Amino acid sequence: MSAGQNPLHNPLDRRLPRIAGPSGLVIFGVTGDLARKKLLPAVYDLTNRGLLPPGFGLTGFARRDWNADHFAQVTKEAVQAHARTPFRERVWKQLEAGIRFVPGEFDDDAAFERLADTVAELDRERGTGGNHAFYLSVPPSSFPLVCQQLAESGLSQSKPGAWRRVVIEKPFGHDLASARELNDVVSQVFPSDSVFRIDHYLGKETVQNLLAMRFANQLFEPVWNANYVDHVQITMAEDIGIGSRAGYYDGIGAARDVIQNHLLQLLALTAMEEPVSFDAASLRAEKEKVLSAVVRPRDLGRHTARGQYAAGWQAGEKVLGYHDEDGIPASSTTETYAAIRLDVDTRRWAGVPFYLRAGKRLGRRVTEIAVVFKRAPHLPFALSATQELGQNAIVIRVQPDEGVTLRFGAKVPGTAMEVRDVTMDFGYGHAFTESSPEAYERLILDVLLGDPPLFPHHREVELSWEILDPIIDYWERHGRPDAYRPGTWGPESADAMLARDGRIWRRP
Repeated sequence: MSAGQNPLHNPLDRRLPRIAGPSGLVIFGVTGDLARKKLLPAVYDLTNRGLLPPGFGLTGFARRDWNADHFAQVTKEAVQAHARTPFRERVWKQLEAGIRFVPGEFDDDAAFERLADTVAELDRERGTGGNHAFYLSVPPSSFPLVCQQLAESGLSQSKPGAWRRVVIEKPFGHDLASARELNDVVSQVFPSDSVFRIDHYLGKETVQNLLAMRFANQLFEPVWNANYVDHVQITMAEDIGIGSRAGYYDGIGAARDVIQNHLLQLLALTAMEEPVSFDAASLRAEKEKVLSAVVRPRDLGRHTARGQYAAGWQAGEKVLGYHDEDGIPASSTTETYAAIRLDVDTRRWAGVPFYLRAGKRLGRRVTEIAVVFKRAPHLPFALSATQELGQNAIVIRVQPDEGVTLRFGAKVPGTAMEVRDVTMDFGYGHAFTESSPEAYERLILDVLLGDPPLFPHHREVELSWEILDPIIDYWERHGRPDAYRPGTWGPESADAMLARDGRIWRRP
């Protein structure tokens, strides 16, 4: 084994073949749900796959009065509860040796001095080489203070032959003005190529498979345009309510929470032209072209819809309405369901509407992109033979049951000519023996490698807010969200929105 080679690395594991060099990760807000359920398990899984260096450093920063041993125990419990790969004591001991903890408040100068000392200690004792990423798993209101402290303590400054990077969780502002303000704050401390905005949806295997499916196969790309596509539906449905997120969710709503980031990114990837290469700059250029070409409907009252879930029954259980949830005022007009029509004003997509919808307390949990094709121009069958024939569709399932479904017409067995919809299904779990890396695994590794293709640039964030802001402003001036029953697929106004265009929502 050569010097510096990771003894846990499996050279036959091609799922995440790149190995991070000497480095460390500092997590602010390490006591929160995101860190416990996603970030800490992802770090362990990367270690288990042999994709982090043996001397990797993991530092937690929070206001808890913990020491490194206690934080290590918390991390171990999070790993055992939520990691995707088997728990192995040898792997854990390797990771545990690099775990540190710094207690303190964000306005505590002394705490950041201790953090600087801790980072320097990791460089000396673990060989992290001055390479450190700072993960801000904290509310956006804390970003300016944390960035200021990182700058004043010297932690944000890259040194010759070493790097410092910052990772920002959504939301990236709550409108265009705040997004620009947030970007100004971060860019004063870190250069743009050192800022990584996390959208975990872009780390999902199926989202990346969309690009592979389109551009690696002659089968799909020739029909991926307005000549053949009737419309596109992008859905993110959840079957749960807001739970304990009232403090965050009220005043944000479905449009800001997921349409502005997740769904508009999926739209951009679906509609983009073929990039020159799959490096970060080329991908961003094509996504920005799409977002720049997005056109909102002229009549927002006819081509948008919003709703709030009411009390009722779902899956045999009585559930609360949005206004009955803890912490939600009775006067709240925050939407838990949002649907909008957008058009992409390019030659490829002229006249093809993109329908985006997201909501809570819907029929089931599912995220998918459905490309629905025009009907065949001529059907040489009797009308009765094709009564049950719908439109062809390619459906990319992002979660759960990641895969792709192709819907087309086939003859029903028998003596009569009867054509009915059938599906051809590709599922990751059936086609590959390897399990897909969890999104945060891939994204954390990309941060440590300095590889940014899956991270939205600040210009993409601004373009998304430019699309959404006028719609939210319109909603705030026109009445209240429509009520809808739990377990359904949203308010009647959403069905009416598509009916005006002569279309219906897919039933995922």
